[in-house]
Amino acid sequence: MIEIRIICDPADADRVTTALNSAFAIGAVRDYPTRDGKHRRLYVTADHRPELGPWPTPDEAYTLAPSMVSEIGWTAQAAVDKPFGKDLDREYWLRKAALLDRIALQDEADGFHGDACEVATEAARRLIERDRDGEGDHRGTPYWPEHPASAADPRAYVRQEYAHWTKNH
Repeated sequence: MIEIRIICDPADADRVTTALNSAFAIGAVRDYPTRDGKHRRLYVTADHRPELGPWPTPDEAYTLAPSMVSEIGWTAQAAVDKPFGKDLDREYWLRKAALLDRIALQDEADGFHGDACEVATEAARRLIERDRDGEGDHRGTPYWPEHPASAADPRAYVRQEYAHWTKNH
């Protein structure tokens, strides 16, 4: 366990707390003014985050997935039903990101090195951004959208979320 004291500008207090929370498992933040009243003193008890389990493998994530042809049809129809991409829900973005990940995985297995990996990664980042902004219903188990591992491996985040979605949908 670690006891941390930070003196910062009042405008930075929320950002500092968020950064601490992403790096450590923290308790309640105790917030006091400094003697001069110009800064804030933040006290927090922190501990290392427990080691999280591994990401789901592609086989684990996509075991219950419909065929890729079926998913292509579903995502295309969903996009057509919402003109200009407005009001597309999380299910659309999750299924689209998972489909693109599956295409990229197939290309990688076939030894083809096109842009499918980049497209799948960008779709995964979009899902993470949506979930981080509170527009999604992410499960965050074991990794939540703000976790550094999600940023480091966005396609694995999609697999985590898709595995949960298929088991509960």
